[in-house]
Amino acid sequence: MPGQLARGILVTLLAAGLLVPGFSAAATGPDEAALVAALRGGGYNIYFRHVGTDWSQSDRLNQRGDWLDCDAARMRQLSDSGRADARAIGTAIRKLDIPVAEVVASPYCRTMETARLMNLGPVQASTDVMNLRAASYFGGRDAIVATARRLLSTPAPAGSNRVIVAHGNVAREATPVYPGEGEGVIFEPDGETFRFVARMTPAAWTRIAAGFE
Repeated sequence: MPGQLARGILVTLLAAGLLVPGFSAAATGPDEAALVAALRGGGYNIYFRHVGTDWSQSDRLNQRGDWLDCDAARMRQLSDSGRADARAIGTAIRKLDIPVAEVVASPYCRTMETARLMNLGPVQASTDVMNLRAASYFGGRDAIVATARRLLSTPAPAGSNRVIVAHGNVAREATPVYPGEGEGVIFEPDGETFRFVARMTPAAWTRIAAGFE
């Protein structure tokens, strides 16, 4: 019942325009409380774009499996500030008592590292949310968009949430949102489709968690 009540509050806020697409650190306190309460009740997929990377590096994707390479000379890797953000996001989610039953990540080194640094549970690599630059190895862009949408439509385990760590280009094509590095986008799945609920920057997770101390 608490989860249903929180979800009802969230729906009411959305309908009233009090919690709007683009939810960020600027949102008001009551909206944040309703969002946290809803997440505590479970039932959501939280899609994170990997945290900040070193853009002086470039991906050299020449053959199958190159995406697994953690060598900065061959594939773009996380920056030190990005790694700090990943740890901080995970700390905030744990502090807010938001349950996470599954963590799924694209097999790229930067997405797997992001998920592991969040420390929210064992990380399962999945090509369902593969970077679109590698889509030719997995049936093409349309195939990846379809598998990403299917995953986002899949209900999270009862009473908990699913965290998905992937790429900006997948979110841009498969959802209504193009997140920045480290940004989390919250979707509510119903088994057939998914509904956009909110988006949060790394700083917003930390700030909201501090307010719940």
